[in-house]
Amino acid sequence: MKHPTALHRYTTAAVSSSGKIIGEYSTSFGLACRFLGKLARRDIGNVYALVRLADEIVDGVAQEAGLDVNATAGELDRLETQTEAALTTGYSTNLVVHAFATTARTHGISTELTRPFFRSMRADLYYQQHTAASLQEYIYGSAEVVGLMCLAVFRNMPGTDTSDDELLVTSARRLGAAFQKVNFLRDLATDYQYLGRCYFPGVDPEAFGEDQKRELVAEIRADLAAATPGMRKLDPRARLSVEMAHRLFSELTNTLDQRPAGELLSGRVRVNNTRKLAIAAQTVSTALLKKQNS
Repeated sequence: MKHPTALHRYTTAAVSSSGKIIGEYSTSFGLACRFLGKLARRDIGNVYALVRLADEIVDGVAQEAGLDVNATAGELDRLETQTEAALTTGYSTNLVVHAFATTARTHGISTELTRPFFRSMRADLYYQQHTAASLQEYIYGSAEVVGLMCLAVFRNMPGTDTSDDELLVTSARRLGAAFQKVNFLRDLATDYQYLGRCYFPGVDPEAFGEDQKRELVAEIRADLAAATPGMRKLDPRARLSVEMAHRLFSELTNTLDQRPAGELLSGRVRVNNTRKLAIAAQTVSTALLKKQNS
């Protein structure tokens, strides 16, 4: 029996370390990823771990540890430098970066996607009120490229129809944008009160009204609808997982729509775990019925 190499053992440890992050930070994505095959679940977990690591740097963890803005920026710069080096060498002393690089090098994820991501993370450190153009650029870097990273993994699954790549790309970007806008709306209180941010141009959180909320909800629903055609082209396991995430965020959008606008500054809106499990069961049941009838 061939013994694993030192690098193989190290990579296994890195992937195991990264895999714990999605479970700690997101029940929705963690639940959706359970239906991917082992390899795709590992790769999506590796992508999520790096994204979450960077996001936590700028969203308060470094600040709570006592770092000022310049020191926090230095940590983010260091993480990006480590990431780019690992994309070239296939190795990093940072376990999360090493795991991400393993996935990225396998699926062709390059600095074309990581650089816009880090640029958007950096923008959070020096926040100013967004314009429509700057918000679009921010969402592309913070969310749409993450959808494209996941798509890079899904493209290499055997059941994915890659004959219309433009459709797949559009779907991945619009879904990422929808998820990000949902998070902006549900985190309105935390972003404004704790981090001093409001991402929506022309919106004063203290005077947030129903008309503004309805406009944002309509925008999210349009993104979710635009993502649907490309989802149908994915490998059945990826499609099931993405559809589940889509349904979970659609449910959250409905919850936000039903909540009075003034209440969104009083706390974070959630879908409870019981409802999430019911949505997961419904998604699996629908997929099984489609398979039986095909």
